[in-house]
Amino acid sequence: MKSWQLSLLLVVFASRCAASSVAITTSSVPNGTIKTAYSAVIKASGGCTPYKWAIASGALPAGITAKVSSTTTSLNLAGTPTTAATYSFTVKVTGCGVSKVSYKVVIQASANHVVDLSWTASTSGDVVGYNVYRGPDGATWKRINASVIASTHYGDSTVANRTTYYYATTAVDIYGHESGKSKAAKAVIP
Repeated sequence: MKSWQLSLLLVVFASRCAASSVAITTSSVPNGTIKTAYSAVIKASGGCTPYKWAIASGALPAGITAKVSSTTTSLNLAGTPTTAATYSFTVKVTGCGVSKVSYKVVIQASANHVVDLSWTASTSGDVVGYNVYRGPDGATWKRINASVIASTHYGDSTVANRTTYYYATTAVDIYGHESGKSKAAKAVIP
């Protein structure tokens, strides 16, 4: 009678998985403005690395790209948005489990604001023009016109969004002498 011998080979595979499944920990990303540099970081934790990232649905804003960090624990969004719109997209990460989070990013058009200033003309006969001053607080001033303004109107197109400015004018006579500053006017840029 023949005898058979059976050998059993037991192979144990070590798992790099953590006790928990992978999860995206970033709940929202910031909004942006066209022609203005944008960046956001979407992070994940748990599970096992390296993580695999993907845009599961929707699209990133035009001009924004996604790049996985060298440690694979985050997805970096960066670029300069080119089109104003509301963008919705879902990010998916895989690493001993799957996690998906949906995001909405509003890219606004850049606002090209102009502060239109006007004032009453001086009654002095030797006034030839005016200077316009701008400041952040009504006490610190910088002249913003390149040369004396002959009219009683001026448009300041060098203002920034979400900023408050104060304006004052002076009169300049034929000798180049300048009057004291007018009462300050306040402009709030949205």
